[in-house]
Amino acid sequence: MARAQRNGRQPRREATVDGVPIRSLPKVSLHDHLDGGVRASTVFELATAAGLELPVDTSRALGEWFAEQSASDSLVDYLKTFELTVAVMQSADDLTRIAREFVADLANDGVVYGEVRWAPEQHQAGGLELEDAVQAVQDGIAQGEEAAEEAGRPIRVNQILSAMRSGTRSLEIARLALDFRDEGVVAFDLAGPEDGHPPADHAEALDLLAAEFFPVTLHAGEAAGLDSIRSALIDGRALRLGHGVRIAEDLEEVASEGDEVRVSFGDLARWVRDREIALELAPTSNLGTGAIARWGTSLEDHPFDLLYQLGFAVTVNTDNRLMSRTTLTRELARLVDAFEYDLDDLLEFQLNAAAAAFLPVEQREELIDIVTEGFER
Repeated sequence: MARAQRNGRQPRREATVDGVPIRSLPKVSLHDHLDGGVRASTVFELATAAGLELPVDTSRALGEWFAEQSASDSLVDYLKTFELTVAVMQSADDLTRIAREFVADLANDGVVYGEVRWAPEQHQAGGLELEDAVQAVQDGIAQGEEAAEEAGRPIRVNQILSAMRSGTRSLEIARLALDFRDEGVVAFDLAGPEDGHPPADHAEALDLLAAEFFPVTLHAGEAAGLDSIRSALIDGRALRLGHGVRIAEDLEEVASEGDEVRVSFGDLARWVRDREIALELAPTSNLGTGAIARWGTSLEDHPFDLLYQLGFAVTVNTDNRLMSRTTLTRELARLVDAFEYDLDDLLEFQLNAAAAAFLPVEQREELIDIVTEGFER
């Protein structure tokens, strides 16, 4: 049953739930792109130093430009903004710096465990070998983790390597991920234009990963619909769905009486719900890319709450913090405001994410304890 909704308003600067600052709560981030989480000030500095053309004259204005360009209701237009961020991520030093800052920003947001995804094949314009690029990011992560520990904000971050689904290098990236499976890389992803580029196009890479028992999470159910999700599960053997919001298209309201809503499940939706396949939902991003256009144009229209009430393993993510001008704290605050969630609801979202993390079961259990104890405090 979906909960009653109220008119949305922007969260206060110090967002709280049940009187508790949301920023102080331990959080788990599963879907966060490295090239979508670069600080605007860093993009401005590196681009200026490299002589790259910028659309504005200040770093503050650049942050606003990213947000305006990304609120286009089109995933294709949304992805164009990455041309600038990727352009300043072509050296080992720059990758290390950006990864270090990425971890620091997560730690400052209360994240205790995160998985950062990025596509190494897009970072070779300066002559970097794939292996050197991955190592540079891992070095930055390690530096960020160490600094966060010293500051009293312990965090652990792992990498997810993405292959571009419109490209031809997925097998190469799959092998790269396997080479680094014990050195910080925990999963494989397909990113980029979703519609027209199904996982089946990358069968050789996905078959290799399955044979090696290596985890896969695929972008699906964002720009494309149920066929995209079906292919991610069948062809990709995905353990999680990147976004997956359009699984709600496989649900049909059959009766409504007062606050009670009866819903009929399609076979695909029932499989995803019953198998507890985590949905890596990113509310603000889903609005900006038009992923929820079928249901409306405001956060209150997002099927997040319906999926939650029906028992799907929903998780909350930022997707691209720069483009959406958001944080995990802000995403949770917006959901609290839209759907009147309380502390127990936010805990449920974090436990779903912790249970779906690409970690050994013992470490997932430890993460669950960290999150639970943090909420209890």
